[in-house]
Amino acid sequence: MDCGLSYTKISLHQSLPLTVKTLLSSSTCFAFNNSFFGSSSVSCRRSLFLVASGSSSSKCEFGGLNAPLEPTTPAGRLLITVLLNDRKYFHVAVQKQLEQLAYQRDEAVARMNLSLGSDEAFLHRRIAEVKELECEASVEDIMYMLISYKFSGIRVHLVPRLSKCMYNGRLEIWPCKDWELESIHSCEVLEMVREHLTTVLGWKEKSNVADNWTPTKVQKFQLCRVYVASVLYGYFLKSASLRHHLEQKLDHINPDRDIASSNQLLLSEIRSLGSEIVPFGRISGTRSTSLGQIPLLCEKKQDKLKYYVMSFDPETLQMCAKLKSKEALNLIEKHSYALFGDKKTGLVASDEVISTSLASLKRIVLEAIAFGSFLWDAEEYLRTVYKLKEN
Repeated sequence: MDCGLSYTKISLHQSLPLTVKTLLSSSTCFAFNNSFFGSSSVSCRRSLFLVASGSSSSKCEFGGLNAPLEPTTPAGRLLITVLLNDRKYFHVAVQKQLEQLAYQRDEAVARMNLSLGSDEAFLHRRIAEVKELECEASVEDIMYMLISYKFSGIRVHLVPRLSKCMYNGRLEIWPCKDWELESIHSCEVLEMVREHLTTVLGWKEKSNVADNWTPTKVQKFQLCRVYVASVLYGYFLKSASLRHHLEQKLDHINPDRDIASSNQLLLSEIRSLGSEIVPFGRISGTRSTSLGQIPLLCEKKQDKLKYYVMSFDPETLQMCAKLKSKEALNLIEKHSYALFGDKKTGLVASDEVISTSLASLKRIVLEAIAFGSFLWDAEEYLRTVYKLKEN
């Protein structure tokens, strides 16, 4: 059967796709700012007569830290070693690396400022620029390792480069790990995640085994678009659900408080929650987070997350959905090209068609949503120690 990847325009109550469409049409979306919602099906140029098999030889089984993107900086390579061999010291190593990077960057900038007006000004400016680029690459690697740490915590390995999972033109990912990938979400978020699966894949909650493993064909480039959109949606859901939780907590504390004073109290709640909102169980400083930049309260609160999101005005919707840092934007681009791109060129062929199954497509989309949620966590964690570039 042909792939059921759906790109039909939908209304706001279906939540994800409208948000993603807004993002993909904005300047924040790097290489995928074309129309996300296109034809209702992907055309196939050739037939592949393959039947889903239960044998391991036809499915991609993987373990270890076999992520598609390999850290290239000393900081990233060090954290790989720590994560694999001495996990309990992972946060200590991250903290130390970030402090060193912040010191090196600040020192280079200070030397540049001291040399202004001297014969060495140009040299020190170039040194500061190079150091800035080196630190940016290192921070992106650290962010990626923080995400890998979160995946390892739920015993899920990131899918490696898809070309490693292809057998005779067929892509299958095993084990699916659906339960583990869904377990990170609250019930309300999971409801929206499953609606997303239905919207972009045509997945049904009561799908039978035959439906899940029936061969289907997709364009790799279209699947890459769906993956990126799902990462952004996971990021959005994390931001919106935390905001919703805090507003509900504030309402419970004092439902009659006026909006101005409620805003101040909510900001105080955000700062006092500590490890409850800091994603890796610890906080290193008290710098303000991106939450403080979001318009905080509406006149009328919605009890259910889905309807709460529907009440967002365009500005609030964009605030929750927009990536806060340049490093996060760069990381999504690098990771998606590493996952879907050719190993030699790094490019994603626009006309390549692969055979797969609904089960494997679901695994890929669930991973993408989790990646976006963990990216939000990693970004907030980094901001407590290191000044990221605003996107």
